[in-house]
Amino acid sequence: MKKNRSKANGSTVLSDQRCSSGVEGLDDILATGLPRDCFYLIQGDPGSGKTTLALQFLLEGVRCGESVFYVTLSETREELLKVTRSHGWSLEDIPLLELSSIEQLLRPEAQTTVFRPSEIELNKVSKLLIDEVSERRPARIVFDSLSEFRLLAETALRYRRELLNLKRHFAQHRSTVLLLDDKMDKGMIGTDPHVMSLSHGVIEMEQLSPDYGKSRRRLRVLKLRGVKFREGYHDYIIDTGGLRVFPRLVAAEHRTKIEREPVSSGIKELDDLFGGGLDRGTTTLILGTAGTGKSTLALQYARQMASKGDRTILFAFDEMRSIMLARAKALGLDLEKHVESGAITVQQVDPAEISPGEFAARVKEQVNGGCKLVVIDTLNGYLNAMPGEKYLANQLHELVTYLNYQGVMTILILAQHGLVSAAESPVNLSYLSDTVLSLRYFEAAGEVRQSIAVIKKRSGPHEKTIREFKLEPGKGIRVGQPLKEFHGVLTGMPVFRGDTGEMMPPSDGKK
Repeated sequence: MKKNRSKANGSTVLSDQRCSSGVEGLDDILATGLPRDCFYLIQGDPGSGKTTLALQFLLEGVRCGESVFYVTLSETREELLKVTRSHGWSLEDIPLLELSSIEQLLRPEAQTTVFRPSEIELNKVSKLLIDEVSERRPARIVFDSLSEFRLLAETALRYRRELLNLKRHFAQHRSTVLLLDDKMDKGMIGTDPHVMSLSHGVIEMEQLSPDYGKSRRRLRVLKLRGVKFREGYHDYIIDTGGLRVFPRLVAAEHRTKIEREPVSSGIKELDDLFGGGLDRGTTTLILGTAGTGKSTLALQYARQMASKGDRTILFAFDEMRSIMLARAKALGLDLEKHVESGAITVQQVDPAEISPGEFAARVKEQVNGGCKLVVIDTLNGYLNAMPGEKYLANQLHELVTYLNYQGVMTILILAQHGLVSAAESPVNLSYLSDTVLSLRYFEAAGEVRQSIAVIKKRSGPHEKTIREFKLEPGKGIRVGQPLKEFHGVLTGMPVFRGDTGEMMPPSDGKK
């Protein structure tokens, strides 16, 4: 965007249309930034990061060569210095008008007049602000916070009049203003709609405290006049270096033209079961009880794709990274060389420490880096990362649709309740998947065995038989011939009418 600069009283004033917030994700939500020369309300819970956002806004102005100004009625310079130091910032380039300077102005003989002290104080504060802005002519202003200004006004009418007065003077100097305010209980002046109606835009910041795990933060743009912004809630975190905002993923914005082609697992019998293999740009759901080999099956695909030069990212919610790699090595799936080369990345995720928005951002980052296989192990752990179960299907729908549009193969692993007889799944996500694979235990001749079957495959035909599935140390996955002599394997109560010696032929299962 072209920038037209003009000099005014020694300061640089930019006349382009947008003003960056200093937070990349927030600018994305705001469609490249805030319209300039306007009044904006930033309201939120205590500890939600309003001051941090305000400092990033001003520091971005400094970086762009703009004149900035910080007015603080609620925090001292020392308190602000603690915030900036924690992020590695400096206040040297930000002119600051703090409460102590204003208090000196309010000390004189206000009680000797016929006016109420609050009227004199508010008038003097407003005059001081107007004089400072007239002298400095800043392009960016932060007013922190409206709560103190509201207390000086005492009534909603006087509060609105003084805000209108400040807004008119700030507009004369073409200043972009952020007004910080705390969210307050209903019935108080703080919830009066006056300030919201006067503002060009309103951003609401929330801090949620779940029963377990760290606090979750999210924001939404309540209004932004004349701009088509990204609506809804967006997760964010406060990290060293400031706010990191994760815009809500909208799959339709990432639609691309792809050619679906089958990907081999490296095991002939397994490829036959899938009708040639799993297709790129599709989602596969692997269902099964604990220990049936769900994760190992996903690792088999990761190893095979890595050998062909395709990158894989595996998000482990339940199993430790070291245990997963050790178990794969014991089965003969040598993943260490692929992990060391970067072809396979295993990220251990703590569901109590991550939000759905941040997780989607991690996935998107990997895909932008060339990842062709995404494995989520398990969806049960992902479910625990959600603030509410009712949002799980919506979040996953957008995520897997985005991956499909990018031509990425996705494997979702869902653990079913029970050990031998699989009970109902904790959540029904089969409609989101193009391919559904079921792994089951069954008993034959006094031995616990496993079976594998493809329940559905949207992208093409598949084998409808049920095969025996086995994990052998040093040999990995072995898939047997169809279990034609069994009836009722999927019910958990099979009836065997054949020869047990012919169930699994002596084969290493490789092509």
